[in-house]
Amino acid sequence: MTLRAYIGRVATGKGETLKPVVWVRSSKDDLKKFPRTAQSHIGFALKVAQSGGKHPDAKRMKGFSGAGVIEIVEDYEGDTYRAVYAVKFAEAIYVLHAFQKKSKSGIATPKHALDLIEERLKRAKELHGLRVHSK
Repeated sequence: MTLRAYIGRVATGKGETLKPVVWVRSSKDDLKKFPRTAQSHIGFALKVAQSGGKHPDAKRMKGFSGAGVIEIVEDYEGDTYRAVYAVKFAEAIYVLHAFQKKSKSGIATPKHALDLIEERLKRAKELHGLRVHSK
């Protein structure tokens, strides 16, 4: 099975380098399909995570206790966009999934999305073991 990941590094301009972002599978391509405003909001929240902080819209995701899985929720023009990332690893931020919530009732994350996040968290562990964040 091929492990697909994109790695991004950002310099702050103050001589400090932020943690790299590792995009697991299609998470980066999926985020690029969001409206610009949602992309910008989620991107800023990820930058805060890269610097070791936590954006006010970033919440620990239920069902992943101890795994350090965080969800960013952005509501834009009546639609809800979400990005899920792992902060479990000290050296990098792993973006696991980005998706638009389509359900009109309830706030729960759909089961198929939770299954995908679980699978991608396993991939992130494999990628981390291969030290792709430092390549």
